[in-house]
Amino acid sequence: MAAVQEVQQEDGAARLGKDLFSGAMGGIAQVLIGQPFDIVKVRLQTTQEYKGAIDCASKIWSHEGPLAFYKGTLTPLLGIGACVSVQFGAFHYARRSLEARNSASNPLAPGTLSLGQFYLAGAFAGLTNTVLSTPIEHIRIRLQTQPHDPARRLYSGPGDCIRKLYRADGLRAIFRGSGVTSLREMQAYGMWFLTFEALMNADAKRTGVERKTIATWKVALYGGLAGEALWLGSYPLDVIKSKMQTDGFGGAQKYPSMRTVAAEMWAQGGARAFWKGIGPTLARAMPVSAGTFAVAEMTSRWLG
Repeated sequence: MAAVQEVQQEDGAARLGKDLFSGAMGGIAQVLIGQPFDIVKVRLQTTQEYKGAIDCASKIWSHEGPLAFYKGTLTPLLGIGACVSVQFGAFHYARRSLEARNSASNPLAPGTLSLGQFYLAGAFAGLTNTVLSTPIEHIRIRLQTQPHDPARRLYSGPGDCIRKLYRADGLRAIFRGSGVTSLREMQAYGMWFLTFEALMNADAKRTGVERKTIATWKVALYGGLAGEALWLGSYPLDVIKSKMQTDGFGGAQKYPSMRTVAAEMWAQGGARAFWKGIGPTLARAMPVSAGTFAVAEMTSRWLG
């Protein structure tokens, strides 16, 4: 019995390692595909300088050059790879735990998860990821939104940004917005994984094939649709998070809580204020999420 448990533990550890590695590869693809879209999204969320996404992108190109679309990329390239790795590892850990629980309570339907359980596993992944995503996104947003003029620039890079935030208010400053980030992550990744798993399982059931044989283009398509669901389900929380994390940018802090941010946004622009920048975000979501799931799924299949 002890030997069986030891083998199961080894198998579980090996599977977790594969999930983490597959997620990391998907995360790298996510950053390289999505960073230009992301800087446009953040600037639209946090400033009144641009008329829309096309105006923002054209001004970045003409005033700052094409490399400006990859401002702050080093932090997410290292960090988002780790974040997506944690997301996939945590999701599959929660999924396997729920499958085992279902099998124990209903032997006639072993391993079957409901849509609600897929959402819970995704929400768990998002919550687990918050400890990484909060500082990574905070630093990235500050680097993306600081003035391009070197004379007015506040931070020379990620390290300088971290040092200045820490000197200002310790770890609390670095982790600013962690509350709203955790809410966004839970909702976002609950919807992300739920949508992808539902589409993949429906395809396998409809065509009568094993999931691992589903064509790569279908994996990418379902991943892209999952990305749309992620943002449609969580975007208002993301706008609030961005405003909180750029608060006090070179000056006094304005928003003591997410409630303060939401109240001001509603007073200034009503419901539309919570969806500012949704256009480029959805345009980004399809290719980014498609690439993330396609690379992660193919890596997982390659690892076996």
